[in-house]
Amino acid sequence: MSTPEVSTASGVSRADAALVLFSGGQDSSVCLAWALERYARVETVGFDYGQRHVIEMQARQAVRRQVAERFPHWADRLGEDHVLDLTGFGAVAQSALTADVAIEMTERGLPSTFVPGRNLVFLIYAAALADRRGLGALVGGMCETDFSGYPDCRRDTLDAMQAALNLGMDRDFVIETPLMKLTKAETWALAKTLGGEDLVDLIVVESHTCYQGDRGELHAWGHGCGECPACELRQRGYEEWDAAGREVLGG
Repeated sequence: MSTPEVSTASGVSRADAALVLFSGGQDSSVCLAWALERYARVETVGFDYGQRHVIEMQARQAVRRQVAERFPHWADRLGEDHVLDLTGFGAVAQSALTADVAIEMTERGLPSTFVPGRNLVFLIYAAALADRRGLGALVGGMCETDFSGYPDCRRDTLDAMQAALNLGMDRDFVIETPLMKLTKAETWALAKTLGGEDLVDLIVVESHTCYQGDRGELHAWGHGCGECPACELRQRGYEEWDAAGREVLGG
């Protein structure tokens, strides 16, 4: 019987090691907890692509720190964090997230916050990093239920990307998308399932979703302007979950 390939970073097999695409937002924070519950070794990667809400780069460090402090059973599994400079890509793929452009619907029927190919680029860089770090799973918060219609969030897109990465790198990466079929209310429920009200509180206070980078008022659902599409989705999901009794997923 063949011996499982071992991670060069930790001595853990590739199949037991994951890289979370971690922005510091609600979705990727839930994905981080989900991965920590399932994998023996979890590293994180963030991308600086010139986003206007660059404050998320600070939020992601706060979330990682709080996860390690509040959940000691996960702390030993939480490995290194990586930040990759993709500002060149952001300059090419201009959108309302990277330039002073109004957030509105475009003639394509997509919001102006759509960054063409963003998730595809993220996954290529993440896979290259995972290859060198000995990590077999790529975990992302992409969702095609409550989302803004971005085509690179669809599972069909990610299946094609997984096949291309494995062909091009001669690997067996698995792209995990635990939120793909969940509503935002169900994402809040999953957070409680994974870490109880303590994880919910951590995500409310520390994570960042707002496209405007607003960290002023702390609402019941978190910091944010309350008007951009990201805030609207987050607020609506939280309020639906709260009104339903703050149940756990499947509870």
